Amino acid sequence: MPQHRILIVDDEQDLCEILRFNLMAAGYEVEEAYSAEEALQKGVERFDLLLLDVMMPGMSGFELAVQLKASDATAKVPIIFLTAKDTEDDTLTGFGVGADDYVSKPFSVKEVLARVKAVLSRTAPTVERQPTTASHQGLVMNLEHKTVTVDGEAVSFTKTEFDLLWLLLTHQGKVFSRQELLESVWPCDVIVTDRTVDVNVTRIRKKIGPYAPCIVAHVGYGYRFRVNN
Repeated sequence: MPQHRILIVDDEQDLCEILRFNLMAAGYEVEEAYSAEEALQKGVERFDLLLLDVMMPGMSGFELAVQLKASDATAKVPIIFLTAKDTEDDTLTGFGVGADDYVSKPFSVKEVLARVKAVLSRTAPTVERQPTTASHQGLVMNLEHKTVTVDGEAVSFTKTEFDLLWLLLTHQGKVFSRQELLESVWPCDVIVTDRTVDVNVTRIRKKIGPYAPCIVAHVGYGYRFRVNN
């Protein structure tokens, strides 16, 4: 799983170093910026989280947050304010400009790590679980084990044949053009023709026996896996 990338923006270099060391020890990729202007130069959109001080020379943390939230490229980057401005009004201002959390200085490193983990957990994109099996009546495919069974009997498939049938079977009823099949199944650095698709479909049909009619050709276009025989 890729490491989360965190940008620390604070003009206190010693504090940045402490946070950087502990965040890296926790498994994160970390960079530092000592001003809001430097943070913008680094490209905030590259990061999964911003640890942002409020009181800095030049542009303040609040001003940077407003600018980031106004841009489509950076609006979804989570922000945790780390600041000595700890009044109720300051906190409300922080959340008002789009903060996901607000931590007052002085703080413990353990607290920051816990807040970082919590924010990343609730803001990380949801990944849909991909199916590991696909079937139609007695035709069953297992993606994890790369197996195909026809009415309970195991049938040997090449990688290309498996990938092609998997694509059709997991999108039952959808018509794929030959070009779409080529781009989805064959490596981009391999030169193949439309005829290659036809040859592989013929082989697949022979191997799946009674379910061969389920793979329907659309003349001059491509193929689909028919839902009903």
